[in-house]
Amino acid sequence: MSQIAFIGAGNMAEAIARGVISAGLFHATDLIAADPSSERLALFQQLGIFTSASNVEAASAAKIVMLCTKPQMMGGAVTSLKAVLQTSQLIVSIAAGLSTGFIARELSEARAWRIVRVMPNTPMLYGTGATAICKGQHASDDDLARVRGIFQSASKVIEVEEPLMDAVTAVSGSGPAYFFYLVENMIAAAVELGLSPEQAKALVVQTATGAAKMLSASTDSAAELRAKVTSPGGTTQAALEVFHKAELGTIVQRAIAAAEQRGRELGR
Repeated sequence: MSQIAFIGAGNMAEAIARGVISAGLFHATDLIAADPSSERLALFQQLGIFTSASNVEAASAAKIVMLCTKPQMMGGAVTSLKAVLQTSQLIVSIAAGLSTGFIARELSEARAWRIVRVMPNTPMLYGTGATAICKGQHASDDDLARVRGIFQSASKVIEVEEPLMDAVTAVSGSGPAYFFYLVENMIAAAVELGLSPEQAKALVVQTATGAAKMLSASTDSAAELRAKVTSPGGTTQAALEVFHKAELGTIVQRAIAAAEQRGRELGR
């Protein structure tokens, strides 16, 4: 019997698999992945992981079933597993917007499914992810601890109540894209000012890395750190005044609220 079956072998499944193998929590041969894409399965095979084109085959032989399909495909994927899943198996879902109750209903409300919902993000691929977890109605504290251990292999993990999972999705699940967007535009601005694309990328990426390190290591808040590098009448203040006039803070808050709302819509 496999320890973990990945139903869907996309980037997040890959990040989780790499994390648990690197941390020594499981051997590659303890894992199995199912996906319709032969290209994705080939990547998992290169990691030494068993693969299958059949969700049913993968899920029927695992202690933990990790649901890693896209939210729009989750209903069909879960329904296809009804005949083989047992309540003795721990079910983990990383699908945005879909509640533990939704998964339980798709399987069978008459049975006590142990379900843990997780929202990781793509920096898990590099061991620097951010993940939130919550348990469904019948999952135990031991189930939650087990899932925490899996995701701690490549991310920082917090526990939240399930109603907050859409907010988590909007903040950290989608969050890397917000930073990539800022970096993308900082690089474009640097090139416009005369730097080469290579020079611009080197400076902006290292600046982003350094700023993140300061946020992580310092006891100061983001606002306090910003103030410390903003000299009155200086270059930083000139840039920040443009942000302020454009109401960038309001735009960011509206964008995250829109992402949270979309998460709610996916769950309907």
